[in-house]
Amino acid sequence: MEKKLKLYMVLVGCTPKGRLTEQHDIFFGIGTSLEELLPDMYRFWPESGKLHVDSWREVTKVGDYAITIHERTTEVQPNEQNQKLFFINLGGYKPGDFEEYHYKKLIVAESMGVAVKSAKKTSFYKHYDFEGAVSHVDDKYALDADDLHNVEDVLTDTLKEKYTINITPLTSPMSEDEQHIGYLKLGKNPLLTP
Repeated sequence: MEKKLKLYMVLVGCTPKGRLTEQHDIFFGIGTSLEELLPDMYRFWPESGKLHVDSWREVTKVGDYAITIHERTTEVQPNEQNQKLFFINLGGYKPGDFEEYHYKKLIVAESMGVAVKSAKKTSFYKHYDFEGAVSHVDDKYALDADDLHNVEDVLTDTLKEKYTINITPLTSPMSEDEQHIGYLKLGKNPLLTP
C-alpha cells in the first residue's frame, strides 16, 4: 500500500553556538513520515548543530477545510480556488512575566488581510495583551503581515516544483489534527562536516 503524502508542521529547536537560550522555529515539509523529513529539517537550519522537535502535526484539517497534497501534474494543478493556507506567529505578554509568549496558528483565508482579522479573534490575542505590551505578530507592535506567511511560499523550491497544497471545503465532519507535543531528540546535524 502506497503511503499518502502529507504536509507537516514541525516546531524545531536547538541552542545555537554562542547563544544562552534555546531557539525555535517552524518547519514545513511534505512527505510520508516525519522521519523522511529529517534531512530537510537540517537543511532548513544548517547552523543548528543539534536539533530537536518540541511538537509536530500532520496538517490535514484547518478550520472548515481539508488540506491534501498532490503531485504537480497536468491533471492536478495548483489550487484554483481563492483560499490559501497561512501560518501566523502571534506574540504576547503577561503582566509581571519576563517572557514573550507565542501562539502559532494555521488559518485558511482568501488573503493576508482576512487572515489577520481571524487572528485578532483568537483568545491568545485577547488574553496576552495589556497596556504597554500589545499582542502582535512578531517583529511588529501591531498585528501586521511580517510574521504571517503563505505556507506554499515557505516550502523549499523542490517541494513547490513537485507538489501542490489543495484546500477544499469539508463536506463531512473531520477530526482535528493530532498535535504531538513533547521533546524528540534528533541529534547532530549529519550534513555538517566534523
